[in-house]
Amino acid sequence: MRINVTFRHMETSEPVRNYVEEKLPKVKKYIEEPVEAQVVLSVEKKIRHKAEATLAAKGIIIKASEETSDMYAAIDGMLDKLDRQLKRYKDKIKKHKPLSGRERRVEKTVYTAESIDEAHAEPSIIKTDSFQVKPMSVDEAVMQMDLLEKEFLVFTDDSSEEINVVYRRKDGNYGLIVPRS
Repeated sequence: MRINVTFRHMETSEPVRNYVEEKLPKVKKYIEEPVEAQVVLSVEKKIRHKAEATLAAKGIIIKASEETSDMYAAIDGMLDKLDRQLKRYKDKIKKHKPLSGRERRVEKTVYTAESIDEAHAEPSIIKTDSFQVKPMSVDEAVMQMDLLEKEFLVFTDDSSEEINVVYRRKDGNYGLIVPRS
């Protein structure tokens, strides 16, 4: 497990870094693949201590954060959240065996706001991303969206092999967009 610890608005502290590097590998019991962890520790207004972590393993990204009045308590809270999320993820994976070899590639494009105005004839592209869309069930897509803390997720339905979109509604529920043939 590769661990990268970043300090923001505070002095670099070796005891805190060692504490994170000692405790974080314990969550690896839920993931077999090589894991890369990015931990950001910050202090705001000298009283709010915040610990944020992003774990990236093959196929998943999990984020957790905790904010308290003590840095060690924030780290422990963040690790507890990671532990719960990974345990829930592993339980769901046990129930669902993913289909391999049917991944699709999708491209995402971001346009500038000014290019959408009537003054410009053509929108200008500021960013393009390309990513794999793996086959999964709707339940797994909702879980993955929650783990990534995203508002929507594009995925391939494992039963119909169609590209679908699951999104978070304003009322807290989820919506599903299924294409018609």
